[in-house]
Amino acid sequence: EENGHQNKRLKSDADEEDAEDQNKKSPKRKIVLLMAYSGKGYHGMQRNVGSSQFKTIEDDLVSALVQSGCIPENHGEDMKKMSFQRCARTDKGVSAAGQIVSLKVRLIDDILEKINNHLPSHIRILGLKRVTGGFNSKNKCDARTYSYMLPTFAFAHKDHDVQEELYRLDRETLERVNKLLACYKGTHNFHNFTSQKGPRDPSAKRYIMEMYCGEPFIREKMEFAVIKVKGQSFMMHQIRKMIGLVIAIVKGYAAESIMERSWGEEKVDVPKAPGLGLVLEKVHFEKYNRRFGNDGLHEPLEWTEEEEKIAVFKEQYIYPTIINTEREEKSMANWLNTLPIHDFNSSAVEMQTNNKNSKKSSDLEGSDGCGDDSD
Repeated sequence: EENGHQNKRLKSDADEEDAEDQNKKSPKRKIVLLMAYSGKGYHGMQRNVGSSQFKTIEDDLVSALVQSGCIPENHGEDMKKMSFQRCARTDKGVSAAGQIVSLKVRLIDDILEKINNHLPSHIRILGLKRVTGGFNSKNKCDARTYSYMLPTFAFAHKDHDVQEELYRLDRETLERVNKLLACYKGTHNFHNFTSQKGPRDPSAKRYIMEMYCGEPFIREKMEFAVIKVKGQSFMMHQIRKMIGLVIAIVKGYAAESIMERSWGEEKVDVPKAPGLGLVLEKVHFEKYNRRFGNDGLHEPLEWTEEEEKIAVFKEQYIYPTIINTEREEKSMANWLNTLPIHDFNSSAVEMQTNNKNSKKSSDLEGSDGCGDDSD
């Protein structure tokens, strides 16, 4: 009997040791994952717990993390438990080639392969790096680069009758587009380029490092171009509205002076370009890399080795989705038809009316203005 008890005790001790060994082999570590995804059919990146009818990219990611054994199931239900943070909350339908998320996981063998096995093919984890324990991908990010792919007929003047497939962007129009995009560089008050922010809200001020449109190219008989924008951070719909306003000016619906006006306190009606062509290209961690990138313990958050995989993913999933959706659903063409509905001059008239009123009432009017998304 004693021997029997002893054997049972030894067996249970051995089981506990095995479990401990397993945990020692894969303790939880803070990492970042490099993600690429096609956002069509998703309601953005960020998970809406308790709102299952609006599927997000994070719903699929969390499910794959649980199924692969990287995180326990309860961490999937409460993402704070794994210190989860995404770099950018991409909007509905928006894709990413270089999204970064930070979280604590068990570093199991063949971790990337196992996570990807539980993800649909249009969402891929392309890289993983260990980071400092206190790392937060949103707070440590210095800048974000987005691209916006659009058919060039979007820049055709409203008075010209154009056939979409045959339209080709001329040098003069491209130069004008780039001159206007360059106006966004520097720090401006972008309260008219988002919703629910008043003109005196300090968070409406944003710093844009670069913005330009590249050379046009032909895909599936239609000409496209890609606009690149790098900024410290962006508000909801900001990039789409920045591009929407430039299109409205180039097409002849709005005067160039509207750009200066839109950064002022008055409310300006800024149109929002479709979400389809918007892609989160890259996130930048320059300060973190300077401090920890070469400390001998951590790698710099650069992804040069993954660049080829990123390019392949874009060619396979992101660009074809944008091109085919544009051809089938005509999202840009349909949106262009809404531009005449916008009133690009109303705010100037309102301003004249305000000036006639007392200083007090004009102050009240001014403090009320903020960009909305009624378009």
